Amino acid sequence: MSAARRAGAALLGVAALLLLWEAYRAFGPLQGVQLGGERVLPRADPRSMPGVLEVLREAVAPEVAVPGAHSVAVAVLTAAGGTLRTALGGWLLGALVGVALAVPMQRLRLLERAVLPWVVLSQTVPVIAIAPLVAGWGGRLRLGADAVWQPWMSVVVISAFLAFCPVAVGMLRGLHSPAPAAVELFRSCAASHRQVLLRLRLPASLPFLAPALRLAAAQAVVGAIVAEISTGTRGGIGRLLVTYAQQATSAPGRLYVAILGAAALGLVVAGLATLLDAAVLRPGLRRTPRRRPAPGGLPA
Repeated sequence: MSAARRAGAALLGVAALLLLWEAYRAFGPLQGVQLGGERVLPRADPRSMPGVLEVLREAVAPEVAVPGAHSVAVAVLTAAGGTLRTALGGWLLGALVGVALAVPMQRLRLLERAVLPWVVLSQTVPVIAIAPLVAGWGGRLRLGADAVWQPWMSVVVISAFLAFCPVAVGMLRGLHSPAPAAVELFRSCAASHRQVLLRLRLPASLPFLAPALRLAAAQAVVGAIVAEISTGTRGGIGRLLVTYAQQATSAPGRLYVAILGAAALGLVVAGLATLLDAAVLRPGLRRTPRRRPAPGGLPA
């Protein structure tokens, strides 16, 4: 499917979702739908489900009732920019940790059996529970005579905690992907473990690394937003979500503007991962088949 068709399909999906939203507001029950005493569909009243036009009006409205105040949309974009920086930091840190774990796990099967289950189990720990712990531990750290642990550093660490697992699992699978015949060919040419890793296993892992990085990007954004909410870190969209949720009674549209901003932030980070794939990983993958070991040995 071409890029234009994919973009058109995405726009049609958004339009269908908006139409479904407005149809439920118009014809849905005011008290929502309940099954077994639990509400499974939301209320259709204006406070619970503001209309699309109401959300758009709230986006361009001033955030505070003072002359020269910026709009809600500008506040959301500014907060999203702050979260973007911490999410990118967590994404990069998580990717480095994931690769650093995958390489020795591929080399030593005993290490893989010992570490990989804990890598997977780490993702079952609720981030909202460990975020205060990370913030508390960070507050006791001293990075030097003049440097102290900053709140945004805790957000980066928590974001990386969610991002490293997809990279570690995907990278490990990619490092194991070369056929045994290819590995034996390299070994028959007296290739060292480093040469097998750099010339064979790493290029073979690129198709597995690209989707892992995209998944890690989405996880990093979720981790950054949850960390901002849990630790009370200001300047990001997570804290803004809490603030607008407290104003939902008088201005319900603001909360949905912030939610849309958080969703757009996830798309931006995932788009950056896609650009990295297109600019770095795929060109490297296209060059890989042209590099074959020489009959008499391998270059260093």
